[in-house]
Amino acid sequence: MKKLLRSFGYAFKGLVYATATQLNFRIHLVATVLVFIVGFLLQISLEQWNWIAISICLVLVTEIFNTMIETLVDLVSPGYNEKAGRIKDMSAAAVVIAALFALITALIIFSPKLLALINHAS
Repeated sequence: MKKLLRSFGYAFKGLVYATATQLNFRIHLVATVLVFIVGFLLQISLEQWNWIAISICLVLVTEIFNTMIETLVDLVSPGYNEKAGRIKDMSAAAVVIAALFALITALIIFSPKLLALINHAS
């Protein structure tokens, strides 16, 4: 049981590190809070919450993997290396793809509800 608890401690340590050192991770966390607020205000359905949760997890996990890959590349290739740069670029591209998926998902879910509110207010 001690090993299990210790492994969770390491995981939370990694989460704290990502939050403390990675601006983009903090931006994604702020976006997560805003999405939760909007979702609650618009009373989205359980199915829509599932899509939102998947999107949020995908973005946060890819951002952590991006940080891991960049750190590892810097460790094994501290000087400039064109291939190392490509690896870092592709890792960042994975985050962009996940973030675009999340944005499109949010637009699909929130746009009709926001448009209905705007039309109702007019």
